[in-house]
Amino acid sequence: HAEGTPGRVTLLAQRREPGRPRLILYTHIDVVPAQGWDAFTPAVRDGRIYGRGAADMKGAIAALLLALDMARDKAWRFDTSVMVTTDEEITQASQIRYLRPYLEPVPGACFFSLDTSFGYVQVAALGCIHMEVRVKGRSVHSGMSHLGENAVEKAVPVLDALMQLKKKVTRRRSRVPVHPDTGLTVMEPRLNVNMVHGGLKANIVPDECLITIDRRLIPEEDIAEAERELMEALSSVDGVHWDVPSISRNPTVPPLDDPVTGQLAGILKDVTGQAGEYGEMGSGDFGPIVVLEWGARLFGLGTIRADCGIHGKNEFVYQRDIEDLALVISRFAAG
Repeated sequence: HAEGTPGRVTLLAQRREPGRPRLILYTHIDVVPAQGWDAFTPAVRDGRIYGRGAADMKGAIAALLLALDMARDKAWRFDTSVMVTTDEEITQASQIRYLRPYLEPVPGACFFSLDTSFGYVQVAALGCIHMEVRVKGRSVHSGMSHLGENAVEKAVPVLDALMQLKKKVTRRRSRVPVHPDTGLTVMEPRLNVNMVHGGLKANIVPDECLITIDRRLIPEEDIAEAERELMEALSSVDGVHWDVPSISRNPTVPPLDDPVTGQLAGILKDVTGQAGEYGEMGSGDFGPIVVLEWGARLFGLGTIRADCGIHGKNEFVYQRDIEDLALVISRFAAG
């Protein structure tokens, strides 16, 4: 039980080969919510497996199980562990840190994340700041609105300030390339306002409005500087009272330049004809911990494609990608 929490069970499985290079295969089993479709009854159509979490990331777990079976009777190149965690879609930083004693040795180890894209090896990831801003007002009857302060209306200039900052942020570019299927050429930063909640009823002036900011950072950006920019944008709005009830920070994962990623990319090309080493337009709390805190080497290959609709309606994974990934993992682990 991760951190002793009932219902949150992490699986660790190991095939120890003392004296060989350390390999830790990372997966997670939790999924985001689903609405508007039959998300938890898997369906197979035209070589696609549909269901919530099919691509993110149960398809990769299926591939891993197939790979382990393929390599069952072979000599392995690595001293290997497999971790299957929970709460990746929320936050799992404390869980990952809790698991470290069961994964040692981790300095210099290869962490192979299956929670990523298919067709190339991931060698870098975005950082992330999630910030909740609460704009404050004073509630009264809507007919007497001159006696109150409308928090939703006061949130409008705050949103405008954030959109002005967004224009500045999104002009920046990384030196790290991304796969052409993303529609981009290099990693790009993001600033998105993804949730705005305010008001109780049509005839009540709202006393607060919550704004949720999602700021994604390229490897060249500093997380403290990015947070400072956000706070300056908020502070630039006169006559509005606000606070920050919550904030979470994940630093960027810098690009990995290591022969092991070239080995994996070579196997991928042999199996599928696809290859390359690219940055990933995603982020999480796993990467910064294993790279920046533990000194490990992180790279990834999974079953996610740009058209798989992860986190969306009718999410799917290609069955062929599961089979190909299984072959790649088995060859990487056991030759």
